[in-house]
This record gives sequence, C-alpha cells and structure tokens, in this order.
Amino acid sequence: MPGTNLTRDEARERARLLSVDGYDVHLDLTTATDQQARTYSSTTVLRFTSTESGASTFVDLIAPTVREITLNGRSLDPADVYDGSRITLTDLAADNELRVVADAAYMNTGEGLHRFFDPVDGQAYLYTQFEVPDARRMYATFEQPDLKGTFALTVTAPSSWRVVSNSPSPEPEAAGEGVSVWRFAATPRISTYITALVAGPYHVVHDTYTGMHAEIPMDVYCRASLAEHLDAEEIFDVTKRGFAFFEELFDYPYPFAKYDQLFVPEYNMGAMENAGCVTIRDEYLFRSRTTDASYEARAVTILHELAHMWFGDLVTMRWWDDLWLNESFATYASVLCQVESTRWSHGWTTFANTDKTWAYRQDQLPSTHPISADIRDLADVEVNFDGITYAKGASVLKQLVAWVGRDEFFAGLRHYFKAYEWRNATLDDLREALEETSGRDLDSWSREWLETAGVNTLRAEFDEDAEGNFGSFAVLQSAIAEQPTLRSHRVAVGLYDRTDEGLVRRDRVELDVVGERTEVPQLVGARRPDLVLLNDDDLTYAKIRLDDRSLSTLVDHIGDLTDSLPRSLCWTAAWDMTRDAELAARDYLALVLSGVGKEPDINVVQLLLRTAATAVEMYTAPERREEARRAFAAGVLALAQDAEPGSDHQLALVRSFASAAIDEHAGYLGDLLEGAVVLDGLAVDAELRWLLVQNLARLGAIDDARIDAELERDATIKGQEAAAQARASLPTAEAKARAWEIAVDRDDVPNQTQFRTIRGFWQPAQEELLAEYVDRYLDAAGWVWDRKANEMAQYVLIGLFPRQLATQDTVDRVRAWLEEKQPVPAVRRLVEEGVADIERGLRAQERDAHA
Repeated sequence: MPGTNLTRDEARERARLLSVDGYDVHLDLTTATDQQARTYSSTTVLRFTSTESGASTFVDLIAPTVREITLNGRSLDPADVYDGSRITLTDLAADNELRVVADAAYMNTGEGLHRFFDPVDGQAYLYTQFEVPDARRMYATFEQPDLKGTFALTVTAPSSWRVVSNSPSPEPEAAGEGVSVWRFAATPRISTYITALVAGPYHVVHDTYTGMHAEIPMDVYCRASLAEHLDAEEIFDVTKRGFAFFEELFDYPYPFAKYDQLFVPEYNMGAMENAGCVTIRDEYLFRSRTTDASYEARAVTILHELAHMWFGDLVTMRWWDDLWLNESFATYASVLCQVESTRWSHGWTTFANTDKTWAYRQDQLPSTHPISADIRDLADVEVNFDGITYAKGASVLKQLVAWVGRDEFFAGLRHYFKAYEWRNATLDDLREALEETSGRDLDSWSREWLETAGVNTLRAEFDEDAEGNFGSFAVLQSAIAEQPTLRSHRVAVGLYDRTDEGLVRRDRVELDVVGERTEVPQLVGARRPDLVLLNDDDLTYAKIRLDDRSLSTLVDHIGDLTDSLPRSLCWTAAWDMTRDAELAARDYLALVLSGVGKEPDINVVQLLLRTAATAVEMYTAPERREEARRAFAAGVLALAQDAEPGSDHQLALVRSFASAAIDEHAGYLGDLLEGAVVLDGLAVDAELRWLLVQNLARLGAIDDARIDAELERDATIKGQEAAAQARASLPTAEAKARAWEIAVDRDDVPNQTQFRTIRGFWQPAQEELLAEYVDRYLDAAGWVWDRKANEMAQYVLIGLFPRQLATQDTVDRVRAWLEEKQPVPAVRRLVEEGVADIERGLRAQERDAHA
C-alpha cells in the first residue's frame, strides 16, 4: 500500500543503530461502543537507545490523526515529521524517549484493531491482528521482528468488558461511571507483531494446567452469543496434551505467565500466535453438525499456535526471510504432537493428504520460490504465507528430522532455545545447533532443499520376464526445465498384492534416490505385484507416477488398501496425474466415484470430493462438461443416499452434492431444505440450510426474498455472511453487479462479508453472464492493491480472478494486460498464478478431449 512498505535494508540499518527498551501504550476505547465513532486515542511512550548520537531514524505509525510528537522533551510538529506511515526522528541521543499521541482507527479489515458489532445483541467486540506489519495501526512502533522490547499496556474501556493482552489481566480500576482502567504488567522482550489486545463483553471459561515447572492459567473466550457452542472441555484437553508434549520435548518451561485462547469474529487467518494471547477464528466453534475432520483441523491449529510460544515467540526470526522456518516448524511440531498425544493418530495421513497437496500445487506455479525465500520487503512477505512456507517447509523438516535423527534434532533445538531465548535468530543459528548435536554437515542439504524451488517427479521403470518377475527395476527422477534441480530422496518402494484380506503390502525396499536414474537391485527377481507404490510411507517430498497395472488396480480396488497412508498416497498420485494431463479428468472422476464410498478416512473423502469437483469444472473438455457435471452430481447423490445415517460420510456427501447439483436437482435441494425429503440421520441445521440456500440461488431456483427469509431465521453474523454469498450466487446481471460493488468498489464492507461475497460470485454454468468481468477484473487489478488493505486486496486479486472462464482468449487478454501495465510484483504474482491455473486447465482439457 502507498508509503507503508519497509525494506530489509532499511530494517537492517535501523537494527544496527537502535535497541529498544520498551513500549508503554495507553488506549482509550470508550468510543468503541459508538458505531459512528471511527477512532480511539492511542498514546505511545517508546524508550530506545542509539549507538550514534545525532543520528536519524524513523518510527512506524498508521493513524488518521497524529496530535503530539515529543522526542526527548522536544516537541515536533506532526505536519513536518509525519507522512502518514512514518515519523522521522533526527538528532538522536544515546538514550531516547519518544511520546506519540494519535487517533488510531478502528478497522473492519481484520488488521490492526478490528471492531465488530454482533447483530445478535448489538455488543462491540475488539481484537488485534498485527502480523505482518500492523501493530503500527494501534501504536507507534519499530515494526520489525528484531527490535524486541517490553510491552506494557494500559486500557480505558467500559467496566462491563473483559480486557485481555499478553500479560495476565489485572483487576480493573474504576475510572468514572461505567468506565474502568486495566494496567497490564510489562511483558518480557517480544516482537511487536505478537503483541495483542482483545476487549469486549466476551464469555470466558477458566482452567489451569499444572506443568513441569509451574501452574499455567489458561482461559478460553468467545462472544456471548456463541457461548452455547463453546466446547471448552475438548479445547482444554487438546491444549493440555500439547503443553505436556512440548514441555517435555523442548525441555524448556512454557515461557509466558498465562495462556489464553480467544475465538474472535471476522478473522482472516486460522489463528495467530500472539504471546500468551492466541486469537483463533470463531468458525472453529461449531454451531452446526460437522465432520470429525473439522475437529482435527481445529486441534492441529491449537497445537500449531502453542508450538509457536517457543519457536517464534521465545526465539524469533530476525527478518521475514525465515518466516518459512517459523511456520514450517510449528506445522511439523503440531502434527507430531497430534499423532503422538491425541486421538488423531492418523495425522501424518492428513498432512500428506492436505498440506502436501497444497505444497505440490504451490510449487508448480510460476511464483514458486525456494523454501528459504528472498524477502526484500514487506510486500514480498505479505504474499508469502503460502504452501511453500508452511507445507513444503514442514515436509522438508520432517525429512531432516529423519536424516539427522530425532534425538539429535531435538537436542539441537533445546540448545537453540536456551542460547537465543528472548532474542532473534536465523536459519544459520539453528543449523549450527543441529550440526553440533548430529555431527552432520547440513550445507549440502540446505542448498538442495532450502535454496532451490520446484518439485521432482519419481516413476518406476522395470521390465518383466516370462514368469512375471522383475528383470530390472529403477527409479527415475525428473524435473521441469524451469526448476531443473534433481535432489537426493530417501524413498521406500512398496509392493502390494490383491489377497482375500485386501490389497496387502508384500515387500518394502528403502533406498536413496540420487540423480536421474537409481537402480534397485533388491527388487530384481521379485514377482511383479498388482500395485507398485513409490514413496511408500511418504518419506520424501516428490510427485509419484503409477504404472498402468497399478492404476488399473486402484480403479477397482483402492478401497482394499487397509492402511490410510498408502491409500492417500495413491489418491494423491492419481490427482497429480490428472493435473499434469497424464490422466483424463473423466477417468479421475470415475476413479473417485468408484472409490470414495469405500474410503474410511473422512479427510480423504472430503479432499476427493473437492478435487473431483475441480476436475469437472476445470479439467474436463468443454464439450463434455455438462455430461461430467450430471455424472458427478448423480453419483454423489447416490452415495449420499446409501451412506450410513448420521455419519460424517453422509454429511460430507450431501454437502458435495448440494454444491454439484444441476438444474434438474433444484427440486430435490428445495425439498431437503423444507423437510419434504428426509435422509435418516441428517440434521438440516443452520450451516447445511445455508449451503442449500446458496446452491438454490446459484441455480436460480430462489430469489432475494427467499434469502431474506432465511436470514430472518438466522440473524447472526454467520447468517449475514452466508446470505451475502447466496445473493452473489444468483444468476442475474443485477446480482453480479451488486456483488461486484460490495466486493470491489466499496470500502465500508467488513472483511468476511467481502470474502463470502467473492466466494459466491464465480459459479459453474454462469460463464456467459460473467464474461464481461474479465475486463472489469483487470481494471480493478490496476488499483486495488493501492487502495485496499492487504488482506482485502488479496481477496479480490485471488478470488475474483476469472478461472471459471478457462479459455485461451482469457489467457491472452490477461497476459497482454500484464505486459502493458507492468503491475507491482505482488499483483503480478497473484495474477500470474491465476493464468497458470487456466493454462494447466487447458492442457488437462485437451487430454480429456482425446481420451
């Protein structure tokens, strides 16, 4: 956004010059309950030292009004030193005190201090979201992770509120009628992006964890209107299991005085690791029946944020180059904890099925980058919260743990925590600790896996003698020309036979694959199996290919694999082959419809239904798409009707059917909604009702009035957001124009209302209606990054990209726009990713057309 960027070089110079003692921040939030009030008073006292007397620097602040600036007792005119995002400071002393009084803005974008009014009771709720650079929207900061300081917060707010921050909440002091003051103790030295404030009439449940070193107070909060849906007991159970696991594994006591988890509305992310004050999207409080996959996802999110208390908060990256390490470690550690300490012992299957699928897709986009990315400035990091940073990085860390040894890896990590506690560190610092404990040189590993981009493909090459035995067997490795690195892989090859007990592994060979071709002499003379599975047990990060007999086996017998991980790997291989135009979309669709009903893992089921829907809309030949839509919808409906009543599978299949339904199914959807059709065990509750309404709207079977009627029935914020999506789904020019105005043109729309409107905009079988929006998208892409906050600009650029119009004409028009306009790197990246999706779709469509 204009004037708000910060480069790595600027941050490096500021860190060389300065050291922060601490922040004292005073906020007056008594205006928060007035919907017409747009700002609140923010006073920052910042104490810091400079290595050079007389030097100059700057402080970060984004505020509508700056009223006072005082440096070392010297008053500075805001008109002279404040440019809208930076305060210029000159003539620094060795020891400095800066005082800034400003009117900061209540935000509706999910950034800075976000304000939300609950439509159920009209109450105001506040929470902060500061990562990457948005603490400066609440107080004056040095907005970079390596200028740590203490943080002492004082808040004036309505007496009926609860006020929560990084330190334990103090007893409020009366400060007038209906107003109180909360004075929080100073934190240890932490980075500004993990400071936090949550305030409002939140409902709270208290508990305590008795750890290895101390008793830790832990509270869970949510809005009052969600209290009946707060399953605090399960949330505490997962959290306590995480504490026990991490305190023992890290051999370091939990570093903060308490641990609060606050479920907040209109949240852009899954959660945020604010020190001792974790914010989590309140969609994780389930007000309707959902599948166990949702509970598993919530648990891994809880554990991910808890792991950050050590890796990220206690020891923090120096600059955003190591964002990947921060997120990858938390991802790896959360799954490890989940597998070993909770009921979701199949967590690595879920990781292979979801996280790695995300990583493989991201790694094949033109914007792919090495895991250890070159983050030149804030604009780079804003678009780098991606599948490389989280999922590929975690996959590679998992490999590293296996390579250096688990005991050696965590011994190095324990040394790292003690050596860099309350400080900043880099990948090199962690690598040195691991080299010391493992005795291994990690330079070559780092160059091969962290400093190059792209994903390799592995396939088996063999011949078969007259008796059906392997005469030779080799693993071939390839890479695309743009990312040519061939890596060293630790790989298992599994041989599976069809038996009366199912598709059973007969043999397993583990080896190192290096270079283009690696011979596997251990398999010469072995009888050829029904299924050859490369990367069995998911030891490496690579795409795998299935030979013809193996693929044929899967079509009829994938459900006969008794273990979830090999099934997941086979499904992923088939999907990769479809995306790479090696398997026709119609064949993938047939595979899913024949096998998904037998798949016991609900995570796998849900992913298969999503990928099959993508194959129908993006990868089938246009002349066969209507046939594919009909076949998919009918097939999923049949499976839903046959599913066990009340099961997760039944719910997932009904959801998928609703989203896939075509015109001829509108009556059935309506009857489900109104209760004229009943499936045993299926609760048509609030969330499922809205899904049915949204898809009836997509089909043109209902109008605005029917959507309004449903909203009267569910007048919550979730109902409002769902209604926004339904209205955007309507197949009329007026509905699309209205949705475009809400999502793009207006700036007063809350973030999640904008997001849900965007989700409803592009719909199957509406291509003719939406054709004009290619040019409108390109026009908006020219200005949206400068005008909207980062998250909302990304919603527009990603969510409204015309993927549904997957034609060469769309590709040509977008590429011409890129050439002519030369947008800023962040915009170029997001738009080029959309083009790449269409180009991949066109190749797959060509394959499907000739299958």
